[in-house]
Amino acid sequence: MEHVVAAAVIDARGIVTGWSEGARLLTGHPAEEAVGRAAADLLAEDLPAAGGQAWSRPVVVRHRDGHPVTLAVTACPLLGTGGEALGWTLTAERAASPEPTLAGRAFQQASMSMSVFDPGQRYLRLNEVACKVMGVSEDVLLGRRFPDTVEEAEHSKGFNWHLRQVVETGRPLRYESCTGAPSLNREHAWTTEMWPVRDASGEVAGVALAAFDNSDQYWARRRLAMLNEAAASIGTTLDVVRTAEEVVELLVPRFADFVSVDLLDWVLGADEPPPVPEGEIVLRRVAHGSGRDGTPEAAVRLGGTDTHPPFSPPARALREGHAIRSKAGEPDFMCWLAERDTRAPGGSPYRRGAHSMISVPLRARGTTLGVLVGVRIAHPDDYEADDAVFAEELASRAAVCIDNARRFARERTTALALQHSLLPRGLPGQAAVEVAHRYLPSGSTAGLGGDWFDVIPLSGSRVALVVGDVVGHGIPSSATMGRLCMAVRTLADVDLPPDELLTHLDDLVTHLAGYQEGGQEGGQEIAELGATCLYAVYDPVSRRLALAAAGHPAPALLLPDGRAELVRVTPGPPLGVGGLPFEAVELELPEGAVVALYTDGLIEDRDRDVDRATGELCSALTAPADTLDALCDTVLKAVLPEEPGDDVALLLARTRALGADRVATWDVDPDPARVAATRQAATAQLAAWGLEETAFVTELVVSELVTNAIRYGEPPIRLRLIRDRNLICEVSDGSSTSPHLRRAHAFDEGGRGLLLVAQLTQRWGSRQTDRGKTIWAEQSLEPQ
Repeated sequence: MEHVVAAAVIDARGIVTGWSEGARLLTGHPAEEAVGRAAADLLAEDLPAAGGQAWSRPVVVRHRDGHPVTLAVTACPLLGTGGEALGWTLTAERAASPEPTLAGRAFQQASMSMSVFDPGQRYLRLNEVACKVMGVSEDVLLGRRFPDTVEEAEHSKGFNWHLRQVVETGRPLRYESCTGAPSLNREHAWTTEMWPVRDASGEVAGVALAAFDNSDQYWARRRLAMLNEAAASIGTTLDVVRTAEEVVELLVPRFADFVSVDLLDWVLGADEPPPVPEGEIVLRRVAHGSGRDGTPEAAVRLGGTDTHPPFSPPARALREGHAIRSKAGEPDFMCWLAERDTRAPGGSPYRRGAHSMISVPLRARGTTLGVLVGVRIAHPDDYEADDAVFAEELASRAAVCIDNARRFARERTTALALQHSLLPRGLPGQAAVEVAHRYLPSGSTAGLGGDWFDVIPLSGSRVALVVGDVVGHGIPSSATMGRLCMAVRTLADVDLPPDELLTHLDDLVTHLAGYQEGGQEGGQEIAELGATCLYAVYDPVSRRLALAAAGHPAPALLLPDGRAELVRVTPGPPLGVGGLPFEAVELELPEGAVVALYTDGLIEDRDRDVDRATGELCSALTAPADTLDALCDTVLKAVLPEEPGDDVALLLARTRALGADRVATWDVDPDPARVAATRQAATAQLAAWGLEETAFVTELVVSELVTNAIRYGEPPIRLRLIRDRNLICEVSDGSSTSPHLRRAHAFDEGGRGLLLVAQLTQRWGSRQTDRGKTIWAEQSLEPQ
């Protein structure tokens, strides 16, 4: 700025009589306005009396536009011939420092922004920091009202309101704000102290303020708050994609204008983690977002792959294992941005202005999962070291959540595959009942449960209906379910009554748990998780249903007349308790009755009343349905909550009956001479049924089984033929001794009967009854 020196002459009355061009430049008053006026009218403050001596001091004058100007003034008296005072000559120049005192210099050089205003919010003083914040020199602001020096915004109105409050109340105040300033390129956090300045009479003559810039602490608190928020908002579901979306939602727009989360392909599958490749790295986009609808900045669509060359910041972050910061002007950043524009030119206008990027690896438990990329476009600041520390901490937390979701998905897939391999895919052919079933795996974060069901054909056209539940979730529960399912099938093959079967199953579970206590593997899952089971046997000849439960809900029954009710079952203890009996219940069912077996996930939930749920089940069973499959869907829709918390297995069985025209029975005298007559009676019955082609094999089977019963069994002896999908031949006697195959020697006269039966029939076996045993054999009636 040009150095200007002013000169003025004041007479003894204090009237200006001379005014130089320099004076006009410094004060804005031309000579015609200044000459003839009282010098006191041009001052912004009163001057102390100087007597008749020359003096030199800072003087504050009022500029023509109203703001004060501090000048360094030297005054010399004009004396007459007699020594009397005729006036003063003054020379002035702009003051080098507004305050030559130590206190003034302390104000001017303070590290915080300090200002002084008059009661009308006009600037009286500013220190160097305040001038830097405002972006102009002190001269430009002095005398001007604060509202005239800033843009009209809410934070400016708030600042001015606080200034007025101090003047009106005369009390100091403190307030915090996060606002911008004319010379600052981003918002800063301020803690401002304002206090009244009083004159000698105690009146408020102005307002002083000191504003401390605590932006570093403010942004540190913001980053800490975001980390705390991340703990609650990231990982709310055990879903990999949703977790990545939660990361994006947290960071946009507070930390970045565009954020993407890319994962290595194996994370979304069931493969083991391979090492990070040294060359190009291929990642799959799972989530991205920005402040604009549709995220037009993205060059990769969701679900698409992105190939990163070795020099790119994302590839470097993956290989080096820490955050990589890059900004406009750096070769790697410019190459990355150019590749984005080439790949998706439609997004180029939205990427214009991108100036800073941070790439952070997603690592959990020593394994690299992918990379998080943040780009700043409208956000004015480049990423700094503190931002990198924050991003790494956030990425570490997010990676653990993503890895947890990956592990859950992998375990769920494994458990589901295990369950599907163990549950019956196609139910075996049998004529006793028509069946339909549903299995709904749980969608809860606890994982899959151990629910199962089965339909097992038994001898004599009977069928076993089984439903069970292993308490717990995950692979251990599924594995335990598989073991119990196989055990039930094995015990069912022995053809035990329901209560005896459950007793043997309970013993097996207890035995396995005992192995675990002794240090052997095998029973831990069952012992720790617990299990329930319901086993029922239906006989279409007698139309009787026998069932027993081990801690399992009672089945529901829909009768042909439309009535639905729960079957009264004596509840037994869950499997593995040991030492407590199971009691079977037997009832006769009309043909066409529907038996509904289910697991507790259908009717039990923490927010549901069990009695009300079972009532809804019975009501749903009475709904019209064309097929059993349709009835299954109706029941699930009516009874299940919107989001079931447990697995659900449902098995519906509609009973059939074999009439007297399909069953023939003969009592046999225990006399070998009666074998031929019995054989002839059986042959005649086959002819009546039109099954003459089976006569040869049937005659041999009847002869062998009846002869064995007479020779080795005890009365009473009975022969029964059942015409079903297969031709079933049964011989019962009063002995509990079971027959067995043996190898006959070359010169033995007997011992080949059961061997012939086994060779000529589809299958054969024996079962214990209340009065002895029954030996049975089946021949297929299907065309060969």
